[in-house]
Amino acid sequence: MNVLIIDNSVDTAEILSLCFGMRWPNSIINRAATGAEGIQLVKEDEPDLIILEAILPDIDGYEVCRSIRSFSNVLIFMLSVRNEDKDIIKGLETGADGYMTKPFSHLQFLAQIQALLRRTLKINGFNQNRPFVSNNLMVNFDMREVRIHNNLVKLTNIEFNLLSCLVRNPGRPLSKTSLLEEIWGPGHDNTPYLLKVHIQHLREKIEEDFSKPRYVLTERGVGYKFSTIG
Repeated sequence: MNVLIIDNSVDTAEILSLCFGMRWPNSIINRAATGAEGIQLVKEDEPDLIILEAILPDIDGYEVCRSIRSFSNVLIFMLSVRNEDKDIIKGLETGADGYMTKPFSHLQFLAQIQALLRRTLKINGFNQNRPFVSNNLMVNFDMREVRIHNNLVKLTNIEFNLLSCLVRNPGRPLSKTSLLEEIWGPGHDNTPYLLKVHIQHLREKIEEDFSKPRYVLTERGVGYKFSTIG
């Protein structure tokens, strides 16, 4: 696994390198001390995972996340000293797949990273003989492609995984807890904004009018469901 740490704290980078070394000994760890350097390394090395601090010496970490999202769907996990709810929500809204605040538990950090990786690999490995089609929406599980009116829609890994869970259960309401556990793993049922933000992003990308969704519907008191009714 190729990991890029974008953080100007040498101590944090060393701790994270030890964590990854213990859990995934064959990991390749690179570090960027600035946002600009981090963005360039993402373009050059195409890492599998990015650990990103929100406070950087040159570019705001949220802007770094937004910039990376403009050209890559790599997994981005923000690990930051910014610890208010508004900071966490902002990180998710700019494209982060997960967020944890400092100081942090090494075991909890590794558990969250492992859950993200496991669920991404699980969905990556899901295959169907043919793409799923509903009205103007097409989901190709093998190619991990989504098209609207045959136009390619660029989704992040988390957004694609979330859509995959929904379309594999058409018409069936899925609880928020089950979706959180399926995509992010156990222990996220107390972070409802995590799911809400990514559902919003997904709707903005696949719905003609995200304020009046036709595909990803809210099931009041339960969670969300995928509707095949146009």
